[in-house]
Amino acid sequence: MKTTFYPASGRGTSDHGWLKANFSFSFAGYYDPNKVHFGALRVLNDDIIDGGTGFGTHPHDNMEIITIPLQGALEHKDSMGNIGVIRSGEVQVMSAGTGVEHSEYNHSQTEAANTLQIWLFPKIKNISPRYDQRDFRNQFKLNEFTTLVSGDKSVDALWINQDATFSIGEFEADKNIGYNIKKAGNGIYVFVLAGSVKIDDQNLNEKDAIGIVDADSIDIDTQTNTRLLILEVPMLR
Repeated sequence: MKTTFYPASGRGTSDHGWLKANFSFSFAGYYDPNKVHFGALRVLNDDIIDGGTGFGTHPHDNMEIITIPLQGALEHKDSMGNIGVIRSGEVQVMSAGTGVEHSEYNHSQTEAANTLQIWLFPKIKNISPRYDQRDFRNQFKLNEFTTLVSGDKSVDALWINQDATFSIGEFEADKNIGYNIKKAGNGIYVFVLAGSVKIDDQNLNEKDAIGIVDADSIDIDTQTNTRLLILEVPMLR
């Protein structure tokens, strides 16, 4: 097993007033040659968006885009005709494929929203654009992972155009958690949403991450009550 530690303090940052962003990987004006992507994982942006503001209409193509609100809600509108709101506890996926335009705005006029926007390189390029969203709040169970997205259509989750699996879970302190790789050869990017854990003798605190390759499974020891996001992705060569 090989690991790479990504401390929260090492993330790129951007402050536009209405938007305060943290970049786990090179994005926009932030570039680090050592953090361009982790396998198929190209973008992990931790955004805080002021009330009444957001991202105007803009294009994407050939990217799997997953949005996970951590606090608050976003209004979504796209060129496929989809209009809706996604809230904390829900997840949105959009296969940009041959091309799509969309906008995302904070649903609240007064309260800030905190969201994760994640981009994956697609498995197959130039597919027809598609959109989906799902409410997972009734599926969450303490001390268990819930699968949010998967490239396996037989899994009870949102489908994405990549051999990847995203899982989230809340765990009590002093728990030993095992995670088994779903597809041989995939890597794991563990992102600590809250709390603190130890993985392979590495301590991780809130918004720290660790990339793991050449492993079939990992063990996670929680040191406090913890919320974790695991992004299992193909390791592109």
